[in-house]
Amino acid sequence: MQFFSRNSAMAADSDRRRRPARLASTVAAFVTSGVILSSCQSLFEQAYEPSVSPSSNPQIVEEVQKGDPRAQMGAREHPRIVASYGGEYSDAKTERLVARIAGALTAVSENPNQSYRITILNSPAINAFALPGGYLYVTRGLLALANDASEVAAVLSHEMAHVTANHGIERQRREEAEVIASRVVAEVLSSDLAGKQALARGKLRLAAFSRQQELQADVIGVRTLGEAGYDPYAAARFLDSMARYSQFTSVDPDADQSLDFLSSHPNAPQRVELAKRHARAFGPEGTHGETGRDYYLNGIDGLLYGDSPQEGFVRGQTFLHGQLGIRFDVPVGFQIDNKVEAVLATGPGDVAIRFDGVADNQKISLPNYISSGWVTGLLPDTIQTISVNGLEAATAKASADRWDFDITVIRIGPQIFRFLTAVPKGSPALETTAAQLRASFRRITPQEAASLKPLRVRVVTVGSGDTVGTLSARMMGTERKLELFRLINALGPTSTVAPGMRVKIISE
Repeated sequence: MQFFSRNSAMAADSDRRRRPARLASTVAAFVTSGVILSSCQSLFEQAYEPSVSPSSNPQIVEEVQKGDPRAQMGAREHPRIVASYGGEYSDAKTERLVARIAGALTAVSENPNQSYRITILNSPAINAFALPGGYLYVTRGLLALANDASEVAAVLSHEMAHVTANHGIERQRREEAEVIASRVVAEVLSSDLAGKQALARGKLRLAAFSRQQELQADVIGVRTLGEAGYDPYAAARFLDSMARYSQFTSVDPDADQSLDFLSSHPNAPQRVELAKRHARAFGPEGTHGETGRDYYLNGIDGLLYGDSPQEGFVRGQTFLHGQLGIRFDVPVGFQIDNKVEAVLATGPGDVAIRFDGVADNQKISLPNYISSGWVTGLLPDTIQTISVNGLEAATAKASADRWDFDITVIRIGPQIFRFLTAVPKGSPALETTAAQLRASFRRITPQEAASLKPLRVRVVTVGSGDTVGTLSARMMGTERKLELFRLINALGPTSTVAPGMRVKIISE
């Protein structure tokens, strides 16, 4: 969490991407950007619309075309994208790495005259997407997960395909047409069954069109990848890695993460098989193209991993923020997702938590603040003043739709910190979860704050006595060290390491 929102409300939104995100959306309504993103393999995607100016030092390959309306569209939305993902990640070594990969792809792309502006986003999310006009984005989280240059090349070639195929413009036109059609249907047919069926068919056409774009970009991307001299099977390999990471970060690992009828992307198994099929045009696996593993690992050695100091740190079940001087714990079994605008956590039994803060400008009493209109379904009789580890606080209950909520607000100086806990209506987990959050929230000492250091990707060479077990034991920032070590190094459950291999570990 980077800073504080001015306002929020508890409401469900339409996010269907991922179960933890769906649960978290029950505790807050997010302001989404109106930009038409060609967003691909987004595992943690969420767009917001704060006010921010363009970067004075953009990370680019070439200047985008002057006067191109598509580039103007990208330029208009670029500041919002950068702000929503924590700003730009500035590191000369990493920028040179990405520019080297992009340069090789541009030379053989569908339109070599198209120039690109590539931004590395300062986000641990695993994401990459494109805007019309040649604006490409890749997160440092995706760079940390990738194991060689060909995997990142696979991502970038896919995004370049969206740009050269004008998918952003096409999708915008299709969506505008569907909006007009929906308005006519609503006005003419009102709310009868025929009208609802017509609206549903429009949504299905739009979703199918988007899936078609993704498949088209896959075909173009794999072809570009192979023609640039990279391993054409890297696309399938990295799609599989991202699917495994999605399962790793899920609260319910056994849940089907890919089944979403209205999803804008085909499910992962389908895309992996299609990517392999297209790659076979270049020959059998392992016989064509380079991976660029060594120079890629050199380029990401020291890459910031996970949360940045400005957003606070997640350490297992604990969130700590040195600049704000606070910490709290979530229950065992919960997954914390530290976003720019808030800390979200999801747990078993469809329990969700949102933690954020607002500037305390009016200095009103905390009970009056709770009842000031930002809580939907508030039960006024439940508001009470409490103390949380010596800090002034208040709590209340709310109920809306299928959910019960606990609201806890805590004042520290000029800020009000807020916990919103949501559970299915009638669940006994509400009080136990909220009580644990309150009991664990406290200020941290200056010594604790000074000891907080960001995690980084460290590339090490396997020694003669090293094993997967000894190397994974050096991992920091996670309780699932062995799982994460295998995941970030694309090692299977029975894979071993050999002396001389270079592998990634996460440490300070």
